[in-house]
Amino acid sequence: QVQLVESGGGLVQAGGSLRLSCAASGRTYRLYSMGWFRQAPGKEREFAVAIRWSGGSTLYADSVKGRFTISRDIVKNMVYLQMNSLKPEDTAVYYCAAGVRIGIGPGSRPEDYDYWGQGTQVTVSS
Repeated sequence: QVQLVESGGGLVQAGGSLRLSCAASGRTYRLYSMGWFRQAPGKEREFAVAIRWSGGSTLYADSVKGRFTISRDIVKNMVYLQMNSLKPEDTAVYYCAAGVRIGIGPGSRPEDYDYWGQGTQVTVSS
């Protein structure tokens, strides 16, 4: 099992920045990829960005490319999402996800991931 805990959400004005963190614990030696998804009220969960745990290759959704940056600290078992130039449409609950199946990821589909955090709210005011 892998446990994930997100932090760093909050309220920010449009154009501002936030940094989300995701702490992984448990069988972290199994980590293969990590991702961030988001879900706005009344909408389906949407892929934002992902990173391969070993090697660090990344995948970004077009909607966040150039504004969001994912990084990881393999010693601390942490994943970070730096979000700049935030827009009201970025408002959502942000979820951290972990994939442990070798060869799958970094992926953009929820089914590519095996473990999920509880989410952290990000609200961008106009």
